[in-house]
Amino acid sequence: MAEALETIKEYLPPAWKPSARSRVERLYSIVLGGTGARANVRTFNLLYSDGARISRSLNLDEVLERFEDDLKLFVAETTRRRVFVHAGVVGWNDKAIVIPGRSFTGKTTLVAELVRQGATYYSDEYAVLDERGCVHPYLRPLSIRDSSSGKIERVTASRLGGRHGRKPLPVGLVVVSNYKEGAQWRPRRLTAGQGALAMFANTVPARSRPEAAFSVLRAIMPHAQILKGVRGEALSVVDYILRAIE
Repeated sequence: MAEALETIKEYLPPAWKPSARSRVERLYSIVLGGTGARANVRTFNLLYSDGARISRSLNLDEVLERFEDDLKLFVAETTRRRVFVHAGVVGWNDKAIVIPGRSFTGKTTLVAELVRQGATYYSDEYAVLDERGCVHPYLRPLSIRDSSSGKIERVTASRLGGRHGRKPLPVGLVVVSNYKEGAQWRPRRLTAGQGALAMFANTVPARSRPEAAFSVLRAIMPHAQILKGVRGEALSVVDYILRAIE
């Protein structure tokens, strides 16, 4: 049981802390399965959120990944002191480069290549913004998907030869981009309003707290460059991106 608890902790959000409070906003319960009294009989691992079952699998990793996804989305939607945007983030020259986008847009691949080229890793999942529009680190390992198997491997920035960010940074560049095989990178500049809309489309509490989200985005856009374009391989655009913020 103690070993399982240590494994579960690896799926908690960055910078989590234990609490002595007896009342919680959401209660998760994990029922561990495995081999039963008979060696040929296996029981399911189960995940409940506030009493509702949200995952059932013989594979514990699948259940824990569902737990991680549900919990991080809950935090991103309900926190009041920050605005979470689906985005990759790196630091360069004391400014943040924000790459908004959902899964399968290629943002993690681009973040990983930027880190390999010397940028400081902040996140491949969320841009966590405060009321001034500064980005805070969200230091989970990068989730890099194997192109052939589709499996996700967790890779630290140090393994890529990079380092982690520690302090909040103002946004210097927003890169709105999707990957397309063979595409040539010919970005166009967006206005502050167009950039705010592109970020808002990827903002987690866009429906629940639209005014707060727009307030933060308005603080960012007048001071940031915004580029939009379809790109090919990440390595082919990294130099352009880093030069754009210098």
